[in-house]
Amino acid sequence: MLETIHRERCTALYGVPTMFIAELEHPDFKTFDMTSLRTGVMAGSLCPEPLMRRVMTEMHLPEITIAYGMTESSPGITMTPRDCSIAQRSGTVGTVLPELEVKIVDPATGADVPTDGRGELCCRGYNVMKGYYNNPDATRAAIDADKWLHTGDEASIDNDGFIRITGRIKDLIIRGGENIAPKEIEDRLREHPAVADAYVYGLPDEFFGEVVAAAVRLRQEGASTPPALADELAAFCAGSLAKFKVPKYVRFVSSFPMTASGKIQKYKLRDEHQKILAS
Repeated sequence: MLETIHRERCTALYGVPTMFIAELEHPDFKTFDMTSLRTGVMAGSLCPEPLMRRVMTEMHLPEITIAYGMTESSPGITMTPRDCSIAQRSGTVGTVLPELEVKIVDPATGADVPTDGRGELCCRGYNVMKGYYNNPDATRAAIDADKWLHTGDEASIDNDGFIRITGRIKDLIIRGGENIAPKEIEDRLREHPAVADAYVYGLPDEFFGEVVAAAVRLRQEGASTPPALADELAAFCAGSLAKFKVPKYVRFVSSFPMTASGKIQKYKLRDEHQKILAS
C-alpha cells in the first residue's frame, strides 16, 4: 500500500483502522512520500481518536472522513463531512446520509431516547436490505414492522446531528449490575505509550457475573511482557476510569483474530482467554 501511494501519487486512501495502524507502524514508513494524499475513508470498526489524529498528520490526510454502516444498510448510514472539526471527525461517525432516517431507541422498550442519550441506533430508508436470503426469522429480528433496521450498535446523537457510536450492545460487559462499554476502556489503554492497540471484552465470573479483560498488542515487536506491565496498565486505567471498569485480566498478544475485511473477532479473543485461564 505504501509503495503504491508513493509510486502512483494517490490522493485518496480507504481502509479499516487495523490497516491504517499497520501502515503507520511499518518500519520503513518514513521512507515513503505521503504528501499526495488528501482524503479518504476509514470505516469497518470504531476508530480510536489517537489513530485518527495520526492519520491526519503523519499520513497527510487532512480531509479523511469516517463512514459508518453495515452490510444490511448497503452499507452506509452516516459519514463525517470532510470539512468538519477534528473533534467531530475523531469522536463521531458524522451525520446521517441524505434521504435516510435514523433514531436512537431503548433496546429493551423500543422507546425513543432523548438527545445525547444512549440507545440502539436504527436506520430507515432506501439503503435498508430487503431481508436475509431464505431466513424470514432473522429478517424480522433485524427489521421491525415499521421498516426500521436495528443495527445492534449503541449510539447517541447530539444537538448538531452528529452520531457517536459507543459500542456494540451485545459487547456490553455487565459486572455486578453495572453496564460497561468496552470502547471507553480501549481508548484509555491506547493512550499508554507502550500500547499499539487493545480490545476489551467480558469474562465469566462467579461473583460479579462478568469481569473486564483486555487483549493488548505492544508497540515494539518482541517486547517483554512482565506481569508488572499488566499491573501498570491496570493502574493507568484506574487513573481516569471508575474502579469497576479497570481490567482484571490483561493478556498480551502479537496479533488479533480478524475477519477477511479486517474486523476484530472479539468472541475469539474471549474464547482464547478463557482457555488460557482454565488451563
